[in-house]
Amino acid sequence: MDIEDPPIEALDLPHPARDDIALTQVLFALSDPVRLELVREIAAGPKEMAACDALRPDIPKSTRSHMVKVLREAGVLRSEPLGRCRLLQLRRADLEARFPGLLDAVLTRS
Repeated sequence: MDIEDPPIEALDLPHPARDDIALTQVLFALSDPVRLELVREIAAGPKEMAACDALRPDIPKSTRSHMVKVLREAGVLRSEPLGRCRLLQLRRADLEARFPGLLDAVLTRS
């Protein structure tokens, strides 16, 4: 009798609840120019994590992963399983509910 391996399920990463998103953590996450550039890219629409390589190919994959982690833990991004990849989405509605106008002000290039 052959025993099949159980299917590998994508790891669902923790995200802060809307009410737990803190302004100081959001501002810290957006204070890094490369993270801010990543958020601006994702603001145009959801992006597969693998597609983020095109944004800054000069940055190591581990550094990009860390940047996404900082943004996710701050409540700026949602990272959802998508097959063998992850789909990154801006938490626009949550951020607007917590801090009205902040996201538009930050995403506007000056």
